[in-house]
Amino acid sequence: MRSFYGTDLPNGLMLGTALYPSPAILAEAFRRSGASVATVSLRRESGQDRAGQDFWAMIQGLGVHVLPNTAGCHSVKEAVTTAHMAREVFGTKWIKLEVIGEEDTLQPDVFALVEAARILSEDGFQVFPYCTEDLVVADRLLRAGCEVLMPWGAPIGSGQGLNNIFGLRAMRAHFPDVPLVIDAGLGLPSQGAQAMEMGYDAVLLNTAVAKAGDPAAMAEAFALAIRAGQLAAGASPMEPRDMAAPSTPVIGQAFLT
Repeated sequence: MRSFYGTDLPNGLMLGTALYPSPAILAEAFRRSGASVATVSLRRESGQDRAGQDFWAMIQGLGVHVLPNTAGCHSVKEAVTTAHMAREVFGTKWIKLEVIGEEDTLQPDVFALVEAARILSEDGFQVFPYCTEDLVVADRLLRAGCEVLMPWGAPIGSGQGLNNIFGLRAMRAHFPDVPLVIDAGLGLPSQGAQAMEMGYDAVLLNTAVAKAGDPAAMAEAFALAIRAGQLAAGASPMEPRDMAAPSTPVIGQAFLT
């Protein structure tokens, strides 16, 4: 597995920490899945009561890498300010950069995203940008200092899976040495396996696990699927073909007259 800004992860599963029925169920989902990264929101941590502090203490107890995000930000200034606050609160240079540009799909504002990524990278942040599969935008993000790309599979929370297979395959082929993470839109473990079979390095999801009837079981199912997809990708899968090919040799077959 590729490293993420010099950090080697034990597996390719990253989980969000929102929408779970309870903190205990969230913790059980991480325990059963072995997820290596937890995304956290500064907005939750910054509540007025002790709920935020208790939540942060619980996340620290999971023993995973923490990836703060700028969820809910709609401008460069808002995202950069949130990232600076997150660095102080969570004590990490990692930041999952979200700059939302369209409300119905929660599609990123790619122009603001590139500008925010440049500012934060120059300030020492290690940026994980939530982006589309657009190759031009991806190239601009890399030039801005990003070393990881996080294209969406489908709109956040939709559970549609990988909407643009061609675009995602093209991104993998175009940037063979860049760590790529599918971020958002997955609903089923098979979709996570599909992403890994395509050569992606990790999957980040939240709603598919948190809103499942049994979040811990679903988290484990995603972990198994992602492992299966990763193994398959490394096993050089056969190329599909149009015509049938017999799996049993015909040499030595009985000749009847």
